Amino acid sequence: MTSLILSERGYNVIAIDTDSTPNLAISLGIPKDRYVNITPLVRDESLIFERTGSKPGSGWGNIFKLNPRVDDLADKYGITVKNNLHLIVMGSIDTSKQGCLCPAVALAKRFLRYTLVSKKDIVIVDSEAGAEVFGRGLAEHFDVMLTISEPTYKSLLISKEMIRMGRELEIEKIILVINKVVDESLAMKLGREIIDEVPIYLIRYDENLPKIEYKGWGLDKLKKDSPLYSDTLALIEKFMGN
Repeated sequence: MTSLILSERGYNVIAIDTDSTPNLAISLGIPKDRYVNITPLVRDESLIFERTGSKPGSGWGNIFKLNPRVDDLADKYGITVKNNLHLIVMGSIDTSKQGCLCPAVALAKRFLRYTLVSKKDIVIVDSEAGAEVFGRGLAEHFDVMLTISEPTYKSLLISKEMIRMGRELEIEKIILVINKVVDESLAMKLGREIIDEVPIYLIRYDENLPKIEYKGWGLDKLKKDSPLYSDTLALIEKFMGN
């Protein structure tokens, strides 16, 4: 939703999907006949071999480039959602024999670092729940970290750990976003009890979302007065600038 709203407001946005089961393309409204044919960068063995000199899963003690060329990947593999919004499906490392440092991770880290540091556009990285994006150092050079939590005790405990790891990577601005909120006062109280060191923002439960998800539509189908759209817009205006 953030990528769509920022692009609507005139920003050039690059959205990067680093999920192990990437589906950001669906959320951005890319038709099924296009997104089913997307191969994530870290699963494109020919690309990884071309850039690092080694194939994923080649075994331990493998020699490969730690600084592969990545400056052309956004142009070659970027998917145009609209003129000022592009998607890059990077994917996540989810297969065996790859270890903490493998050709796919080397390519992913190099690409993310290059994109975050060199691009003048807004770069939004959508990562899956869990520590991989931190443990593999993929979150280095983030300017803002939005930690998305459900309004439950267990989910907030996970978010607390993610925030700790974000601080270790010296991310300057960290915001806790509690999503799917029905009782706003209860959600804020619970959030403050568990995490009190970062700003907290609430996004209300949106009964329009299940209808869209059921049909496989993108978030661009949401009306601008829907809770998810209006609350996300307010979040952007308050914490990320107009």
